[in-house]
Amino acid sequence: MTAQGIEDKDVPTGNFKQDLSGRYNLDKVFATAAWTATIISVVVLAWLLFTILQDGLGTLNPNFFTAFPSRKAEQAGIKAAFFGTMWVMGIVAAVSFPIGVGAAIYLEEFATDNWFTRLVEINIGNLAGVPSIIYGLLGLAVFVRILEPLTGGRSVLSGGLTLSLLILPVIIVATREALRAVPNSIRLAGFALGANQWQVVWHHVLPSAMPGVLTGVILALSRAIGETAPLLAIGAVAFIRSTPENLQSPFTAMPIQIYNWVGRPQEEFHHIAASGIIVLMVMLLLMNTIAIYLRNRFQKTH
Repeated sequence: MTAQGIEDKDVPTGNFKQDLSGRYNLDKVFATAAWTATIISVVVLAWLLFTILQDGLGTLNPNFFTAFPSRKAEQAGIKAAFFGTMWVMGIVAAVSFPIGVGAAIYLEEFATDNWFTRLVEINIGNLAGVPSIIYGLLGLAVFVRILEPLTGGRSVLSGGLTLSLLILPVIIVATREALRAVPNSIRLAGFALGANQWQVVWHHVLPSAMPGVLTGVILALSRAIGETAPLLAIGAVAFIRSTPENLQSPFTAMPIQIYNWVGRPQEEFHHIAASGIIVLMVMLLLMNTIAIYLRNRFQKTH
């Protein structure tokens, strides 16, 4: 082939230039659409936050944290709901974290590939998308009625166990993805040094995957702390003038209390509902801050 032939072959044709121009135009359209969607989301979120702060900061006073619910808005507080939420989330974290992470480790590192494990994996993936009210009905049937001698019926223990079932599939899926992200060379190096499979998982694989595990756990807990339907299904009360004394005590939670205040016709209750939303958002921010700190700490040490 002559030099002239090579030069003619390398010169882009008109159709090729048009194709590149069309691709660049599509890229610009996609980038514009993405930026537009982002800006709209940020504006809507900022407007919601501004509205909530505007309505709720005025009633966010010490009496709001120390008073129990009342039929008079100026005397109503979130004490019972706040402590009820803390009790429930303590149970959820204590139950769901070890069970969820342990199940994920077994399925990903120890279980053999057979029809039973594949069936379990499919069901876990499906359970992650089940509506929360279904878990509430399950908790009502199992924890409130069948296990009433153990849980105390419509109690804080029943609420915590129900929410634990709700977020277990999310924790298992997130933990398995974090374990899969660990390079297989780390496992092989541990085996080469004479460690058994459990030692490799406990001392090498799990610490490396812990940032991803913590991210999945905190996202699951953030979902649980805002759930209302399962707690309503198991019988959590919206008006209670006491804090839980033990695991079998009746309880309420912040989402239920906020829902009750929003449903009242008086404008004053809407303002204290906004105050409750602010408290709930602060709790979520604290949970996420702790998770980010722990994740960064594990990333630095491994």
